[in-house]
Amino acid sequence: MRLARGSELSACWDEGQRLRTAHLDLAWRPNQTGHPRTGIIVPRFQSTAVARNRLRRRLREILRREALAHLPAVDVIVRAKRAAYAAPFAVLRAELTGSVTRIT
Repeated sequence: MRLARGSELSACWDEGQRLRTAHLDLAWRPNQTGHPRTGIIVPRFQSTAVARNRLRRRLREILRREALAHLPAVDVIVRAKRAAYAAPFAVLRAELTGSVTRIT
């Protein structure tokens, strides 16, 4: 499931716990839905829409394949840093899966 409303994203970002890596910022907090929900934020940083969408698809795929099965009932926001645009897929995967193990 996704975090779709701006109020949900803001509440998670403001009230949740945080974790920072070289390419990603994560924020999470428990939810009452019984399953994990995610939100992905990819700022513009003077890049093209193609680059933003590619990064968003990569992060979504990593979450779908490897991270969601290990998460408890939490809302998680993944925010990409500028360095994430140039990062290889393997590096993003290692950071995101490593961060998810810290959340659980």
